[in-house]
Amino acid sequence: MSQAKRLLNGRHQLALEEHVREGQGPVVMRINLTSVMVDDQDKALKFYTEVLGFVKKVEIPVGEAKWLTVVSSEAPDDIELVLEPNSNPAVPAKEFQRALFEAGIPATSFGVDDIHQEYARMKELGVVFTMEPTEMGEVTVAVFDDTCGNLIQLHQVG
Repeated sequence: MSQAKRLLNGRHQLALEEHVREGQGPVVMRINLTSVMVDDQDKALKFYTEVLGFVKKVEIPVGEAKWLTVVSSEAPDDIELVLEPNSNPAVPAKEFQRALFEAGIPATSFGVDDIHQEYARMKELGVVFTMEPTEMGEVTVAVFDDTCGNLIQLHQVG
């Protein structure tokens, strides 16, 4: 480790210790939002709610697009998934999204309790899977097409 990096790490540790000494408690950072790029927000909302079972949390018009989030029906006050339009011309989102899809790389992963049950339920609804449930050590994964330009992974631990 370089001397500069050791110095930076030392300063960071001192700042954390001072923060705790002042009675402010440890610094805690949480993930409140995460996003997935979509090619059509309305189509995505329908798929993510009617097929995947998420619940719409926020929908606020913002110009031609909207701030649109969904949450787990079991944890409506937990992490929100932003259905982010990929149409911003200033950001190469479409190209990035297409490259991930073509490489077979999932945009994100959703945890499930019973992957085989979810796989069967979703197949019955017409969802196209690119990978059937596959054991990979302690995890079983499956990958599907979300119809909005993404591959999404399901995972079950244990």
